[in-house]
Amino acid sequence: MSDPRLRWQCRRGMLELDLLLEPFLAQGGAEGPYAHAFRRLLDEPDGQLYRWLVLAEPPTEPEYIDVIAAIRRATVA
Repeated sequence: MSDPRLRWQCRRGMLELDLLLEPFLAQGGAEGPYAHAFRRLLDEPDGQLYRWLVLAEPPTEPEYIDVIAAIRRATVA
């Protein structure tokens, strides 16, 4: 199981974000190829995460492009 602090960081103030971030973490997202970018992504404000993950706005940080796509795929699988 992953670090409990990461699990806590995936619990956001918005249910939509919880439903995207928690499955990605459960599927090993914090240990996989996107681990570093995922940990940095969790430091972003909820509003920004919502725009990137739910509204599909392109991220301002190039390193987030692949991890955001992986998070979105994890909820579909």
